[in-house]
Parts: sequence; structure tokens; C-alpha cells
Amino acid sequence: MREAEVKRKTKETDISCKINLDGKGKSNVETKIGFFNHMLTALAKHSGFDLNFNCNGDLEVDNHHSVEDTGIVLGEAFNKALGDKVKIQRYANFCMPMDDALVLCAIDLCGRAFYQDDAFFYTPKVGDFETECTKEFFRSFAENANMNLHFVVIRGENSHHIIEAMFKSLAKCLHDATRINDEIDGMLSTKGVI
Repeated sequence: MREAEVKRKTKETDISCKINLDGKGKSNVETKIGFFNHMLTALAKHSGFDLNFNCNGDLEVDNHHSVEDTGIVLGEAFNKALGDKVKIQRYANFCMPMDDALVLCAIDLCGRAFYQDDAFFYTPKVGDFETECTKEFFRSFAENANMNLHFVVIRGENSHHIIEAMFKSLAKCLHDATRINDEIDGMLSTKGVI
């Protein structure tokens, strides 16, 4: 089983995360940010990963520390659970429709961190979630998962739908890129290492 557990405590956040890449999409998520809980639950469900996640952060300041640190811890746990990357598909892309929103996600589990998006949000908040923190989460996740992560927002007006399409398209990509393919000899790289 490809599993990992990561804990991280700072003066701003106290986080624990347990992930199983070969799970059933079951989750138990608590960040004290309702919409963010919804997004992380969707990420687990649509990737097929089992996720137990708890974050206690300084929400009296704002969402930033909790959301960014969640990306750090989840990225570290994902990278740890992925292990040696032998026989994984490595690449994936998915175009997710979400009502008015249409978002393309593409990833490469290459061992190199890179993040890019062209997302724009029309509202400062969705519920109690500050929309500008969306990019902070994905950037910190990509950096700590050591992966290339790209989003292209093809269309969309509703901030809730755009963000949800980003999370769900990433989930589908993570599911596909982490699948084991017995036809692959070793690692999918001419270097022999990912």
C-alpha cells in the first residue's frame, strides 16, 4: 500500500495528514474553513485517495497560513506515499466541466516543482474561504509534491465553480498519473530516474 503520514506544527498551524494512494476515496477532513473542507473532500473522492486531514490554524488572522500550510503538508505526504515511482503513468491531463466553468489541468510527476495557472476569481470569498488563497494552495502543493502542475481556465464566471473544477481536474490527473502500469519497465524516463 502506498501510504504516508505527515505532521507539521508551527506557531501558525498544527497539521496532521494521512494519505493512501490506493484507497477508495474516503476522507475525514477538518480545516475549520467550510469551503476548503469541501474542496479537499472532493480531491480525495475524485482521486480515489483515502485522506485523513486535520488543520488547526490562526484563522483570526486570515485563511492564508492554514491554506498554504495544508498544501505543504499534503504535498509532502503525497510525495512520500508515491515512493520510488516505478511503473507509474507519470503524466496526466483532464478537462473538467463544472456548470459555467471549464478547466484544463495537466501534471507531470517528474520530481521537479513548477506551478502555473491563468485563473481569475470574480469574488474575494466563497463562503469563508478567501479565493486568492487558491493559488497559494496549489503552488505549495506542487512544490512539496515535486511535480509540474498547470491549470488553464478555458471559461467560467462563478468563483465556486472555477475553484471546484480546479480541484476536481487535479484529482482526476492525480488518479491517472499515479496508476501502476505493468507494461512500463522501471520508470517512465530516459534518465532511468524520476
